[in-house]
Amino acid sequence: MDGKLSLNRAETFSFINPWIRYFLFFFSFLFWVFSLVIVAIGVYAKVQKATDTVRDTFLIDPAVILIVVGVVMFFITFCGCIGALRENIKLLKTFSLSLTLVFLTQLAIAVLGFFYSDQTQARDALGKFVKKAIVHYRDDIDLQNLVDYIQKEFRCCGWNNYTDWSRNVYFNCTQENPSRERCGVPYSCCTPVPGEAVINTMCGFGVQSQNFPEASKSIYPAGCADRAVVWIESHLLLVGALAMGLALPQIAGIVLSQILISQIQDEIGYVL
Repeated sequence: MDGKLSLNRAETFSFINPWIRYFLFFFSFLFWVFSLVIVAIGVYAKVQKATDTVRDTFLIDPAVILIVVGVVMFFITFCGCIGALRENIKLLKTFSLSLTLVFLTQLAIAVLGFFYSDQTQARDALGKFVKKAIVHYRDDIDLQNLVDYIQKEFRCCGWNNYTDWSRNVYFNCTQENPSRERCGVPYSCCTPVPGEAVINTMCGFGVQSQNFPEASKSIYPAGCADRAVVWIESHLLLVGALAMGLALPQIAGIVLSQILISQIQDEIGYVL
């Protein structure tokens, strides 16, 4: 009688916690779907850019970055989904190892950025990017939208001041420039007019030929350099929260996968 009860207990007992197994599955499945969305957005942006015959001016295309990140996420989360569903130790170990490498890489970048980068270096690096963006403003639609967003959000124009737009071939303020936008700035530099229903895209024309007090009547004459530094300093808590928000799901995935691997190994050892 006791032997029969022991046999029934052996048939029903399992070291594998179904809550951990299915939670890891749905956790991985959620990010798996998210990775497909990222890939779709990246592919759409790349196709749209090719359709519009826009020339890429930067070595790293944001659309390509989205596709690469999405594909990497797809591979990692696929291993987590199938590994948890099929109780496959190899896939779960691949999932755990991949998440660990991603987490350690992010941690290393954060530590290096904190200890080996001061405000001046960060400002110089951002300044090089913005100045290059000004030069190629009309060559890349993604770049143009980014610059316009920065100038509107920070209420600024150019990097040091509004005359930086002479770096651009269309806005260059020299007599030899045949462009109709000579000595102008993009409309994103313009101060909003109360009650204006339609944006005047020509509001920045000829502004570079004006002095500072006169230009400040129609545009934000200050550069984005100081505004960007102030914004970063005032939003350090937000940056930290975003970093923590990215780290917590990774840590949770690593811990859950390791627990499930241990339980599967115990189950195999118990059966054998």
